[in-house]
Amino acid sequence: MIQGVHTMFYTSEPDALRAFLRDKLQFPFTDVGEGWLIFDLPEADMGCHPEDLDHGARSGMQHVSFYCDNIEKTVAELKSRGVEFTGSIEDHGYGLVTYFRVPGNFVVQLYEPRYTKKAKTKKPQKAKPRKVAASASRNSRPKVKAKKK
Repeated sequence: MIQGVHTMFYTSEPDALRAFLRDKLQFPFTDVGEGWLIFDLPEADMGCHPEDLDHGARSGMQHVSFYCDNIEKTVAELKSRGVEFTGSIEDHGYGLVTYFRVPGNFVVQLYEPRYTKKAKTKKPQKAKPRKVAASASRNSRPKVKAKKK
């Protein structure tokens, strides 16, 4: 059964982006070897939107954004850690929205939703770094043995 969602950012600065997510956003992570960090996010949700070709949203496009419960407080906290925001907080109807810059020269949306989630999921436990074979290449995804349940 599906247990979650795995998201990815492709970036020209992977080491800097990993450090940003680890140090500035303070996401817990698993080190799967050779500098590859997999971040454990506290919860997720997924929406399905119709394509909108007038605004560049073609069928099959994916979008990653972060949400919070108090955008003003979250923005202030992230700014204190050196996160650069590209504009002010705006009301987009579905929630309060702003964007911040990440290494690799792209922006990510942060929003405070107006909708209420039905149930909160458990927060993940802080992951302990795992080691993989020393032969794992920095340019290929390391192979990690699955844990037995």
